[in-house]
Parts: sequence; structure tokens; C-alpha cells
Amino acid sequence: SSSFPQDQFDNLEKHTQWGIEYVEKYTKFVKERSEIETNYAKQIRNLSKKYQPKKNSREEEESKYTFCRAFLSTLNELNDYAGQHEVIAENLTAQIITELSRYLQELKAERKSHFHDGRKAQQHIESLWKQLESAKRKFERDCKEADRAQQYFEKMDADINVTKADVEKARQQAQMRHQMAADSKGDYSSYLQKFNQEQNEHYFTIIPNIFQKLQDMEEKRIERLGICMKTFADVDRQVLPIVGKCLDGMTKGAEAIEPKTDSKQVIESYKSGFEPPGDVEFEDYGQAMKRTVSETSLSKNEAKEKPAGKSKTKLWPFIKNKNKPPPAPPASSPPSPSAVPNDPQSPKQQKEPLSHRLNDFMTSKPKMHCLRSLRRGGSGPEDFSHLPPEQRRKKLQGKLDELNKDIQKEMDQRDALTKMKDVYVKNPQMGDPTSVDPRLLEIAQNIEKLQFEVQKFEGWLAEVEERMPSKSDTHRRSGLYETQNNTTVANNCAQDRESPDGSYTEEQNSETQVKATVNPVPTSSTPEFDDEFDDEEALPTIGTCKALYPFEGHNEGTIAVAEGELLYVIEEDKGDGWTRVRRNEDEEGYVPTSYVEVFLETNAKGAMTYI
Repeated sequence: SSSFPQDQFDNLEKHTQWGIEYVEKYTKFVKERSEIETNYAKQIRNLSKKYQPKKNSREEEESKYTFCRAFLSTLNELNDYAGQHEVIAENLTAQIITELSRYLQELKAERKSHFHDGRKAQQHIESLWKQLESAKRKFERDCKEADRAQQYFEKMDADINVTKADVEKARQQAQMRHQMAADSKGDYSSYLQKFNQEQNEHYFTIIPNIFQKLQDMEEKRIERLGICMKTFADVDRQVLPIVGKCLDGMTKGAEAIEPKTDSKQVIESYKSGFEPPGDVEFEDYGQAMKRTVSETSLSKNEAKEKPAGKSKTKLWPFIKNKNKPPPAPPASSPPSPSAVPNDPQSPKQQKEPLSHRLNDFMTSKPKMHCLRSLRRGGSGPEDFSHLPPEQRRKKLQGKLDELNKDIQKEMDQRDALTKMKDVYVKNPQMGDPTSVDPRLLEIAQNIEKLQFEVQKFEGWLAEVEERMPSKSDTHRRSGLYETQNNTTVANNCAQDRESPDGSYTEEQNSETQVKATVNPVPTSSTPEFDDEFDDEEALPTIGTCKALYPFEGHNEGTIAVAEGELLYVIEEDKGDGWTRVRRNEDEEGYVPTSYVEVFLETNAKGAMTYI
């Protein structure tokens, strides 16, 4: 019977160890689920971030459209949605993984304690059993010895040849052996009684108690696992309301999409204000007469056949703005005439045949540009003359609004400083009234400059509005296609140049332009005229450059340079592959950036933004 508890202990040890391993397995499962949630949340956040609109002018453009706002709403809600999966991961870690890890330590310690008590009790009962066995064997030996001593005494007593002393000695030996057997019997009886009591307590009290504790421990383990499994589901369920709100936000954004509103925005953004050209008149070649063409007709032949000395009609609204890149630098030798004869064009030159034909009429004399318009590079001329009339009108109006706000701010500052000065005059101890004068003078100059700018933009705006076609007056179309005389050319130099944006193909012959530059005719509508040309001289040098290769500069706006020649840089590359350089006061133009090594001054950025 002594093997019974040991067998059971072995079984229970195996089962409880398996139970602990099962808890460890479940903990690992939850940990992996938590990691999946964390990684998923990270991927969703990255996805949301990746598709967020970039911080540039396009972002402002996109925000006008309802479908763009709806997508932005989806991205923002998706970011919050990712946050809820992070919450799941955090709660799984805090409420299950951490708790089970701590519980496992307690469980292992408790199990170890119970089996230690069981082994101790088992060892104790086995020790008592050995004592009992030993007492029994001693009693058995003593009984046999007593029997042998008794038989020897009887044999000696019956033998007449044995002396009385020997018989007495045998009798005493037999009595001693009987006494020893009686003592062993007593010990054996005592051990047996003690063992039976201990064994009874062992099997009916101690071992059942240990088994009960192990059973309780096992039930708690199972119950704990059940709670964790329920928590596993609850953690997910807790975030569902917020996840639902995220999805509701996406739905709300989608439902707010208004196709008609978006299409109106497109119309508003690209409405040009142009009127379609009139009917082309019949041209009778049967009569010997000079060919006539409708003033508003628009054809390639018209631009091709007009002599160079006459002004050309504006054709730019109907020509696509395509820029031709500058030539690549030669690999090892200077470019041969056949390699890059006419490949480089002036920066942002239009590549349509019509534009080329107009360029062919230009004389060899250098063409004068309004440098103010070139100064900003890719941003377009200051008067927005690269835009269609309707868009130009909006830009000019917006600029006027900004300038008026700036004037108001300056005037508010002036009023505040004037009041402060009055206080100082009345109370000299509070401050020196003259200390305010420099700032007041500066503000007065700022206001004067801003008002000058306002007049300038108002002039441009009036000019645009005058030229805008109206439904009631078809004659106003002439504002679009009218022939420009010299005075008009001079006053509207900003429009009639060929800008680096390649926005216009309209060009004046060089004689007219030189006249316009030498004899400017300011009018009331363009009070900024003198300033326009003063700015030509004011364009600062921002660095120097060295020509790495010879460049022939055949095309309009470019300048020929020799290998190793040193020049001044007056406008750095705007991303179109061209750098603007100056040789002396009269010679300047564009060269391919890859053909020169540029050395910008440290304050070049400041010089670029000079107005």
C-alpha cells in the first residue's frame, strides 16, 4: 500500500506541470497577438501619414475640393483607428500578459511547496515503516535465540553427565534470552502501534490535505485562464465604440462629397475670361489685291507672314506651355556645331512651331526684358501677366487685398506710436518723445511704398478689367487681340516680354523695344513704369561662375560663353536647368547650369528676394 500515494504524486506532478506549461503557452499567444496589434497600428499610422497631403501650394489647392477633404477625413480617422489597436495591445499587455506572468511565478512556487510537503510526508511514513520492519526482525531473531537457549537448557538438564553448574548456566542463559525476546516483543508492539497511527493520519489526513490543496491550485489556474480569455474578448470589445466613431467619421466625410461643388471649383480655377475667336473671313485670291485677314482670326499663316517690323497679335492663350530642357554637358570634348547647334533654347521657351516662327523674326540685337518679371524665376512675373485674364484678375485682386491689409497694420502701428509720443510729450519722465521718431519715419516710408504698390496693382487690375470681354459688348474683344503700338509696348513691357515662364509668344521687334527703353512714356495708369526699368540696374550679383565648356548661345535669352570664362551670377537655377549670368552691364543671359561651376555668396538668398 505504500506505493499508492507515490504513484498518485507522480501523476499529479506531471499534470500540474502540464497545466503550468499551458498557462505559459496561452501567455505567449496573447503576447504575439499584442505584437500583431502594435505592428498593425504602426502600419496603419504609416499608411495614413504617407497619403497625407504634402506641405506645399498643392495642399491649399486640394483643400478646395470636397472629395479631397473626404479623403483627408478618412486618413485622419484611420490614424485614430490605429490608435485603438494600440490601446488593444496596451490592455492585453497590462491586463493579461503582465498578470499571467506574475501569476505563473506564484503558481510555480505554490506547486513546489505542495509537492515538497507531500514528499516530506511520504519520507516520514517510509522512515516509520523501516523502523517497524527493524523492530519486527529483532523480535523475530530474539524469539529464535530464546527457543534455541531453551532447547539447550532442556538438553543439558536431561544429560546426567553434565555438572549442576553447567545446567544452571544454561538455565540462566535461556531465561536471559526469553527476557530479550519479551523486550523485543514490546518494542515491536510499540513501533507497530505508532506506525499504524501515523499511517492512518498519513492516508486519511496529511495526503488528502495536500491533494486538496493541489486541486484548489488547479481549479484556480483554470479559473484564471477563463478570466483572461474573457478579458481577451473584452479588450477588443471596449474599443469598438470608438472604432465605430472613426468609421462614422469616414462615412460622414464621404457623404459630404458634392460633385457639383467640385466641378464649379474647377470652372472657377481655370476660367480664363477669353472669348472664342471670330469667324474666319473668306479670302479671295482671284482678285489682284492685298491679302486681308480678320483681325480676330487666328491661324499659323498669319503669324508666319507678318513682317518683323510690325507688332504681332497675342496667340499665347491657345498654345500649350511646354518647356525644353537645356543641353547636357559634353562628355569629354566640346560640343561640335552638329551636336548642339540649336538644341538649347532660352529657359522655359515654348516648343510649338508658331513660337519658333515668331522667334525667327527677331533681329540679332539683344532683346530687352523687364527684369522685375524675371527676378522671381518660376513664380511668374509680378503683374501675373503669364495668367489668363480671369485668373490674372483674381490674383491681382488678392494681391491688392494683401497690400491693403499691410497698409492697415502699418497705420495701426503709426496711430499707436503717435499716441505714445503724445504721452511722452505731456509726461517727459515716462520717455523721450524723439525716441519714437525713427520708427514713425520708417512706418511712413513703409506706408508710402505700400501705397505705391497698391497704385501699381490697381493700374494692372484696371487694365485687365478693361480688356476683359463682356457678353454685352463684343467690341471689347479687341483688348485681347489689339495691335500694340510703341507707347503701349513701353507701358506694358511686363506683358510684351518673353518671360522665362514661356507664357507668351508675343514679341516686339528690337527697334521698338529699344525705343521703349530709351524713351519710356509713363501714363497715369502705370505710375510704376520708371521703377520697372530702374530695377534692371538694381538686380544684384549673387555670386560668380566659371564656364566648364564653351556654349554658343544661339537662342533668344541665352548668352555665348567661352571655356574657362569667369562671369557674374545674377539668378541661380530655379529647377529648369538654366542659370542667369552677366558679363558686363550690357551683356547678360542664360547658360545651362551643367556648363558652369557656380560660387554663390553667403548672402545670396537675401539678394534673391530683394525688391
